[in-house]
Amino acid sequence: MAVVRYNDEEVKLLARLMRAEAEGEGQMGMLLVGNVGINRVRAKCLDFIHITSITQMVYQRPGGFESTMYGYFYQAARSVDIKLAKRCIAGEQFSPANKALWFYATDQGCQAQWWGQWNTGKYKSHCFYAPLDSENCY
Repeated sequence: MAVVRYNDEEVKLLARLMRAEAEGEGQMGMLLVGNVGINRVRAKCLDFIHITSITQMVYQRPGGFESTMYGYFYQAARSVDIKLAKRCIAGEQFSPANKALWFYATDQGCQAQWWGQWNTGKYKSHCFYAPLDSENCY
């Protein structure tokens, strides 16, 4: 069962986002990015209070994903990407992104805080950040 509403085009959109943001991190890296995207649709706080669809989440400005501004995002979704996106839409979550709303790539260590949110962990080159429970996002 899906944790957010979606249509076939939005599955492909999420798949393209996951590929563009984390293809170099393998399937787990792509799943973690997918978790952040789905979390943003589900969250009812901060920059995401009015985000109610995958399409809105992918194209959010400001605060969206850098890859949507560059050419690589416009690669077609492959069948493997679509399968991964469907897993995220179905609610599969993976640490450290299970509650994360943000991530960034770095070849350094992760900052303890980023834009007032706490680090939940790192996977390969991506640092993940989640809101405090007191922010009542979920």
